[in-house]
Amino acid sequence: MTLPLSESARLLADMASLAGCDRAEGYACITALREHGARSVEIAQAQFAILLEGQKHVSTATQSLRFVPGDIFLITRRCRIDVVNMPDPHTGRYLSAIVPFCAEALAAARTLWNEPLPAPGATLARLPLQEHGTLLRRWRQALQQGHYSEARLALATFVITLSRQGHGSLLLPPQPTLSEQVRDHIAAEPARDWQSRDLEATLGLSGATLRRHLAAEGSSLRELRIEARLAHAMELLYTTTLPLKSVAARAGYRSLASFNKRFVERYGLQPAELR
Repeated sequence: MTLPLSESARLLADMASLAGCDRAEGYACITALREHGARSVEIAQAQFAILLEGQKHVSTATQSLRFVPGDIFLITRRCRIDVVNMPDPHTGRYLSAIVPFCAEALAAARTLWNEPLPAPGATLARLPLQEHGTLLRRWRQALQQGHYSEARLALATFVITLSRQGHGSLLLPPQPTLSEQVRDHIAAEPARDWQSRDLEATLGLSGATLRRHLAAEGSSLRELRIEARLAHAMELLYTTTLPLKSVAARAGYRSLASFNKRFVERYGLQPAELR
């Protein structure tokens, strides 16, 4: 006899159905069959992840959180994290859905908010999926039907709900540093052979001024180019089945050996370990 699924199990199944939805956009389903971790991973924008199978451990200099299926991992602003993903011991699989808060949803929430700004709250937070199940089901259904305006509206409503719960950072417009602006430009075209002159006109800075400001922030164009490319490679490793050589090429590396070396230096694991 098959027992009926609990409401919590049904909700997880609904969210897991996103993995097979070819009409959905704006999120990534991350699957892994072995434990793996990465250090100093830059999260460039506010987002949340729904843990569906396995466990996740995330830490920063000030926070350490563990997540199990049924948890939402909320990131309210740009940050760096160390992360370990562990497959479920019974299914042998790790699965999570990562959902960035798109610019349209954040802008809509900021426009609709007509009260004093709430406290910014912590950078990272763990939330119960079931508490937000109705809203996230509405978002999932809109995605699966290809109704992207309704999906963004659901995300904007989610932002307002979270802000009322003390996560006011979501309502604050980002004020990226120069290093972050440069990194974002590179991330938009990671395979491009970015040079200083490519950024000077866009940023309204001379080459000398650009280098001086980046140095003052403890960075350089070379370091940002490596960081943006490797972050793109990590996303491809998680979300596609492309061969490693193709991943390296799309991230701007002609040599697989060079790509592997840089990846290990940056994240502390081989690219193949994410497969």
